[in-house]
Parts: sequence; C-alpha cells; structure tokens
Amino acid sequence: MRRAAHLARRFVGALRPGGPSASDEAWVQGVLSEPEYALWAKMANHDRRHSVAVARRVEQTLAATPEAGDDRWLAAALLHDVGKLDSGLGVFARVGATLAGGAAGHDAADGWSTRRGLTRRVGLYLRHPELGATRIRLVGGRDEAARWAGAHHRVDAVTASGLPPVVADALLAADDD
Repeated sequence: MRRAAHLARRFVGALRPGGPSASDEAWVQGVLSEPEYALWAKMANHDRRHSVAVARRVEQTLAATPEAGDDRWLAAALLHDVGKLDSGLGVFARVGATLAGGAAGHDAADGWSTRRGLTRRVGLYLRHPELGATRIRLVGGRDEAARWAGAHHRVDAVTASGLPPVVADALLAADDD
C-alpha cells in the first residue's frame, strides 16, 4: 500500500510543469561533477525535481551521522533514476510500464527490451536501474552513485551494493517518501 501511495504522489508531481528552481539547480551543480551534472540535466523536469527532493531528504537524514557532508551520497540520490532516459517514455506511458511490470513481473523486462517499439521502451524503463548504473559509469561518475542506481529497486542488491547501511537506509527512505 505504501508503494502505491508513493507512486500516486510521484504521478501527480510529474504532471506539474517546470524543472527545479534556480537555487536547486545551482546546488546540484555544486554537488555533481561536470559529467554527472550533464547527465542529470538530460533527465525530465519531474525526474530532476524528484531527485533534488530525494537528495535533500538524504542530506537531512544523514546530518547527524558520520556520513554527513559526503557528496557521494547526494550524487547517488541525484542520479538514481537516470536510467529512465533510455526508455524515452512520458509520464502516462511510465504508468503503463509500471503496471505491465507488476502484472508480468520485472523479469519480463529483459525479453521486452530486445523487441521493437513500445514493448522495447517498456522493457528499457523497467531496466532503468541497471541502465542508469551503466550511464553513470560511462561518464566517469562516482562508483557509489552507479552502485546505488543499479541497486535501488532490489532489496537483495541494496545490501550487496556495499554502501554503508545508514546511507542505504536513508536513500531508500528518501526515495519512498
């Protein structure tokens, strides 16, 4: 039920036009390297707004921990959904892709992504974690950001990501808020 509420909030938020504020854009530029920022800037407006909100929540959660002030974790938050670029799907098609993945199982994504047309794009959308990790690595982005992008939707992969548990917990909670 919590996941459904999260997805409903994301959908409504995605309908709002415009990107992050100028002050948020400047903050992101201060956190990310130039190649990471160039990658982040390609994301859809609503994805960039979401990533800033996630990163701000992570920053706040980690403030009282030994991990406070470490831009690696903010970069992980800002870039975690960058793999969604590969599908080229808009807001409404993403809803359909999410429902299709839920009905058929995310394991179907591999097969779908080898097909053509909309089926391929749905498969690519469902594979956005691994595709995002690859994109981050290709631009020379931080390893921690790539590991988090690849792991953030699979509980088994979160532990295997090697991120400190307090960081992984903060990233998970911030993305589900």
